Amino acid sequence: EPMMTVQRKGHLPVKYVLLDEKKTRRIVQEHILEGNAVKDYALVQGYENQPITGGDSLEPEPDIPMTSDIPYFRDQQLIALQNKGLINPEDIEDYISRDGYFAAAKALLKMSPEDIIKEVKNSGLRGRGGAGFPTGLKWELCAKVSSPIKYILCNGDEGDPGAYMDRSIMEGDPHVVLEGMLIGARAIGANQGYIYVRAEYPLAVKMLQKAIEQAREYGLLGKNILNSGFDFDIEIYRGAGAFVCGEETALMRSIEGKRGMPIPRPPFPVVKGLWEKPTVLNNVETYANIPKIILKGSSWYRQFGTEQSAGTKVFALTGAVNNVGLIEVPMGIPLKQVIEDIGGGMKRGRTFKAVQLGGPSGGCVPAELLETPVTYEDIVKTGAIVGSGGMVVMDDLSCMVNVARFFLEFTAEESCGKCPPCRIGTRVLLDKLIDITEGRGREGDIELLEDLAREIIKTSLCGLGQTAPNPVLTTIRYFRHEYEEHIKDKYCRSGVCRDLCTF
Repeated sequence: EPMMTVQRKGHLPVKYVLLDEKKTRRIVQEHILEGNAVKDYALVQGYENQPITGGDSLEPEPDIPMTSDIPYFRDQQLIALQNKGLINPEDIEDYISRDGYFAAAKALLKMSPEDIIKEVKNSGLRGRGGAGFPTGLKWELCAKVSSPIKYILCNGDEGDPGAYMDRSIMEGDPHVVLEGMLIGARAIGANQGYIYVRAEYPLAVKMLQKAIEQAREYGLLGKNILNSGFDFDIEIYRGAGAFVCGEETALMRSIEGKRGMPIPRPPFPVVKGLWEKPTVLNNVETYANIPKIILKGSSWYRQFGTEQSAGTKVFALTGAVNNVGLIEVPMGIPLKQVIEDIGGGMKRGRTFKAVQLGGPSGGCVPAELLETPVTYEDIVKTGAIVGSGGMVVMDDLSCMVNVARFFLEFTAEESCGKCPPCRIGTRVLLDKLIDITEGRGREGDIELLEDLAREIIKTSLCGLGQTAPNPVLTTIRYFRHEYEEHIKDKYCRSGVCRDLCTF
């Protein structure tokens, strides 16, 4: 939707939404030229990251709500997204004006690699790409490996349908990714980095490439960075769109020019990764957290989140809620608060049914578990995963059997085919779900789905196969009655499965 933010000198910024040419002309005339905010079109005033009240140095505009008054803004905490809407992503000086590369300077000139790793470990930061492995520990393991050549990689291959967390950062704040990688490279002793980006993200590639060129011009990439004696440079590699290349070993094979297929572990990439050299791979959001941790300290970062899941997490909130979009919330926030307060509740007053977390390999969490805190540990207990940050809200018009079928169609299609449990098992699961949704379900199908799903999880080579059955298992676990209705009564209560509907 067309949006605009206007800030007069000495006043709070005002955010306008749902604009057209006529409304825009009025805003330009009245707010910019005459100095009177147009409250008819204004959504909110203030800063998203740090709500400011009228008692602060900047004056509020009359009769326009503050960010602190609106749950969508109030309940968020921006760290990875701290610069959204505040900088020109094509201007390195804009980034520097907001403390950009200050953390890199501190890491290069005032900290040893061991100090950097200790700070990241103490922060409790865990990988934001899905598995949630402790970032500092990963860096430490790689740093301990003796090798003259090491690599640091950034996974920008965001393949989950409807997810655009990393894309937003790469397009809107590319320098924070470069700075995070530079700090990580210093910590592990790598002199070369690669950013693996989906070819479907041409704007992200453009912004990152321009950011790399600017960083080189300013002496922030290349030889002897900031006269520290440390050399580091970054290149961009465009992926071909395969979902499985989000898996770390498949991604590395792709950069090597080979077919993107996972390989067995151990040895893990921190020991033997890209071109068989020690390699660290983190995703875009993980790197976006690093500069703040180094600049403000681990204790500052730990004030957000929980003991085991520190910091914040970016989610793409979509589906049947009133407020959809990219959000960043403290870890530990209840799902109910995300959906009802930040999300603004259900569209058209419909009844909440489930929220699907973790992308196509995630699970569906029902209404009775809405008090579940958003942490890695608590979400896993429900059968779902935090994943990279997909959060799809479903109402009572959703058929959960069909939902499982939808996600299985995706994962079965995206299987690389290397291991039979994933290649064949997901296809058998899908065929059985198709039978059930088209009225050919039989007694015993539910038990067959459960048994096969568990075997696929146990025996698959990589994370794709190990998590692909999650939508099936969680929908059976919480909505078994819908499967039974489809099989025994040939009935779909949501009216989604057409072969089970009578017109």
